[in-house]
Amino acid sequence: MERVRLERLDRSHLGGVEALLADADVLRYTRIPVPVPDGFAGHWFERYEHGRADGSREAFAIVDGAGAFLGLALVPEIDRDGRSVELGYIVAPEARGRGVATEAVRLLTAWAFSELGALRSELWISVENDASKRVAERCGYVREGVLRSVWFKQDLRDDFEIWSRLPSDP
Repeated sequence: MERVRLERLDRSHLGGVEALLADADVLRYTRIPVPVPDGFAGHWFERYEHGRADGSREAFAIVDGAGAFLGLALVPEIDRDGRSVELGYIVAPEARGRGVATEAVRLLTAWAFSELGALRSELWISVENDASKRVAERCGYVREGVLRSVWFKQDLRDDFEIWSRLPSDP
């Protein structure tokens, strides 16, 4: 497993974010619109900045020991009253298959439990995304079931598995 760390996403990471927008798997399995609108990375970053300020979302860059950008670790939804979070991640194609996603999800989950006091963490994973399901299993998430035909962007619907983890889970 490659040693990775999370650092708060800032404008210095936008080149890495832009590169992710060209990957077919990123476009297939995320809420990023297709085709990607001009200026999307900057607008998306600003949404996360506003969310950081109001406590409704957070974004981190996944970086290696030398600080190279490997992907994103995201908290697209923070429910402070319900003490629950939705987590997500995107790993750059060149960093896949090296344990980066697993380590990033472990770090992000620990952050959500310790820093936010979350009592429930969720991952929403397309039923077709076997790699993400393996990451969820390795990180101690439990598959709860399938939400069928969920709208997730534009005119696209997909079936999503809900995976959860509680602070009390082993």
